[in-house]
Amino acid sequence: MVKILARKKFEGPDKPIAPDVKAQVNMSRLPRHVAIIMDGNGRWAKKRGLPRVAGHRAGAKAVREVVEASRELGIRYLTLYTFSNENWKRPEEEVKALMGLLRRYMRDELKEMLHYGVGMRVMGRVDMLPPKLQEEIRETMARTAHCNKMTTILALSYGGRTEIVDAVRKIAARCQAGELKPSDIDEKLVAQNLYLPDCPEPDLLIRTSGECRLSNFMLWQLSYSEIYFTPTLWPDFSKEEFCRAIIDYQKRDRRFGGLTV
Repeated sequence: MVKILARKKFEGPDKPIAPDVKAQVNMSRLPRHVAIIMDGNGRWAKKRGLPRVAGHRAGAKAVREVVEASRELGIRYLTLYTFSNENWKRPEEEVKALMGLLRRYMRDELKEMLHYGVGMRVMGRVDMLPPKLQEEIRETMARTAHCNKMTTILALSYGGRTEIVDAVRKIAARCQAGELKPSDIDEKLVAQNLYLPDCPEPDLLIRTSGECRLSNFMLWQLSYSEIYFTPTLWPDFSKEEFCRAIIDYQKRDRRFGGLTV
């Protein structure tokens, strides 16, 4: 959904979370996995009479803010809806610019990821991306594979329905090969065939820009996630607002089929 442009060199954190806001976060009840639908870049640019790509560039600051805030708080997994299957329908020039921004992200954020122990992974139909971007992705994932303090997951060429379709195809192939019987298929097996089966499901989903829908994002994994909607456009999303989403999450009683956790 949203696009990333990073700084040209490793400069360290811009600034820490405001102490008065961070003090309200219960560090013993942090979500393990936060997912974000980063929405509003285009509207942010339109309000300022700028081209859409300017909004995508401005969204880079918010990406940096939430990655740094997640690291500062100790969030283990952060998933960002970066480029959806539907985004391929956008004008060719915009898509080309977005692919360029993503390549710059791979190059420019690598030093910071290595410095802070942040690993990068991707999920989606990555084979649809330009070859050079695929190469950047493979290199970045390989070089950060040992980083285990935090994992940032980029959803690229991603759709929740296509993820489920791809999982079903893998299972069907195994049935056709005689490795499985239809009666063997259950929720656990489907989950094991999703793009990143080893990652925990999101505890919290944040969506910016005032829209209140999932937009085909992690449809299987979000079944019991808490959802936080904010009217803030993505480029204006700050570390403090990220914390406020965490604080709101911590006030809720999570129920899984009626049980309070």
